[in-house]
Amino acid sequence: MTGQPLQTEFEFTLPRGYVDEDGTLHKEGRMRLATAADEIQPLKNQRVQSNSSYLTIVLLSRVVTELGSLETIDEQVVQNLFVTDLEYLQSMYERINNRGRNAVETACPDCGTVFDVDAETGTQLRPADGDDGVEMTFDTIGSTTDDSTDGDIEEVEAGNPTE
Repeated sequence: MTGQPLQTEFEFTLPRGYVDEDGTLHKEGRMRLATAADEIQPLKNQRVQSNSSYLTIVLLSRVVTELGSLETIDEQVVQNLFVTDLEYLQSMYERINNRGRNAVETACPDCGTVFDVDAETGTQLRPADGDDGVEMTFDTIGSTTDDSTDGDIEEVEAGNPTE
């Protein structure tokens, strides 16, 4: 059987970051794929049984494996994240566990080519339909160009987009 090994951990950068009791900001971290136990065990938690919204806190505390220089990531850390960061981690959890990678599907506004983009880096991963399609190059302002243009890519990469 050939193919790439299964990626089980994914890096992330929180939009705002967690501020610990010493005032240290922690933004970079790692999240692993969830197991069946990660989704079942929190249901036994008393806080989850009395408030189902707490399930997110318990679940994320189990799958976030690193956050900055923190030694442990527990429920206390997760419940003290800024809402923006909590939403980011929830969305990432859904992407990596349902799609198998931290990617979002998008389309070129000019040609309509559908492709996946790494949610962390913005790197094109593959066209969504599995076809190699048109290779896209992104300039610093987010517009795209395809390789079929005559020399325009070099102009865009040099910071001189052409019409």
